[in-house]
Amino acid sequence: MSVAILCGGGPAPGMNTVVASIAKSFLKNGMKVVGLHHGYTGLFRENAKTEELDFMKADMIFNRGGSYLKMSRFKPTDEDFEKNFNLKLFRDNEIELLVTVGGDDTASTANRVAKFLQDKGYPIANIHVPKTIDNDLPLPDNSPTFGYTTAEDAGSKIAATIYEDARTSENWFVIAAMGRSAGHLAFGIGSACHLPMIVIPEMFNKTEITVDRIVNLVISAMVKRKIMGIHYGVAVISEGVFHELSDAEIEKSGIRFTYDDHGHPELGKISKAQMFNELLDRKYKEIGLKIKSRPVELGYEVRCVTPVGYDLVYCTLLGNGVYKLFQEGATGCMVYVGKAGAVSPLYLKDLENADGKIPPRLVNIESEKCQSIINNTLQYITEEDYEAAKAYVSDPAVYDFKKILNWQ
Repeated sequence: MSVAILCGGGPAPGMNTVVASIAKSFLKNGMKVVGLHHGYTGLFRENAKTEELDFMKADMIFNRGGSYLKMSRFKPTDEDFEKNFNLKLFRDNEIELLVTVGGDDTASTANRVAKFLQDKGYPIANIHVPKTIDNDLPLPDNSPTFGYTTAEDAGSKIAATIYEDARTSENWFVIAAMGRSAGHLAFGIGSACHLPMIVIPEMFNKTEITVDRIVNLVISAMVKRKIMGIHYGVAVISEGVFHELSDAEIEKSGIRFTYDDHGHPELGKISKAQMFNELLDRKYKEIGLKIKSRPVELGYEVRCVTPVGYDLVYCTLLGNGVYKLFQEGATGCMVYVGKAGAVSPLYLKDLENADGKIPPRLVNIESEKCQSIINNTLQYITEEDYEAAKAYVSDPAVYDFKKILNWQ
């Protein structure tokens, strides 16, 4: 009997810790461990690239960054399930459990795999391990997804260096942080580094996200700092705000994009930091604001760093938890480890929406934690600043933080 493990999506710190811990747990209990390279591709191809994982391999990789098992963003179609599912792989290796490691897309596909196996009557269990530096999988009690804590730590160290550069050169920097659907990483980094402005999609809970509103939020911080006699700063923006822009807003921006087969702009192929900095530069010239800013992209730099102690322990417990759930007969679920270390299953069918996908967990912008940062750490124009702000902008109300977001 054996267990198969695959890793989907992009890397996150702790991938190897999870895989190695799963391997060690099952090997200790007499089962063979098969690693599938290239994500879900191997489940829907005749010649899957597999590798048997022994204790020495597991012990060699458990504390390393990156992913020993090669990853893929391959998403199987309905036709792939009906015509290309590689059941032979499972039969030849006597696989009783498929473990998938990944984020929301990987979890959603894992849900489809679990349903498919159940509908076809195939006796193969499926357990998912939730991973993403975006921290946007709906785990209970606000528990982080593995990799997020390390990514936040690494990102904060980079942002702190950028902030010091801003102070030294008396310039502004614009950081674009990863976070396709939610702003957890940007908000965490901005909070840790006391950055004067954070922009995430969840802040636009009472108004539409537009290019002008994003730009004006950053200008608000810049003008406020000028009033304070501070001529430098850093703003961090979640890439998710760009993904939430309408096609009309993207066209209005004037930025040149390539387009996919469906006519949608391919945002993933451009630097979000460069794009936003260009929009800001236009605004400086338009309103006569004497500021220089530099773009910094932050994302790939934090995906393969060595996991911090928290994630090393957390990922070990997740890997061990997979074996526990398997022994208990759980399938079609995510493994969840609570803050006290207790392991329990989160069934994917209970988390999916009407489309069969796992919806992202968003930042609770109205929480006491977020409001504390917004009200006490961020710096922006309020009504009390209007008179002083007139030295820099003709209509300060346009850059009033709460009015921009329709929070008043």
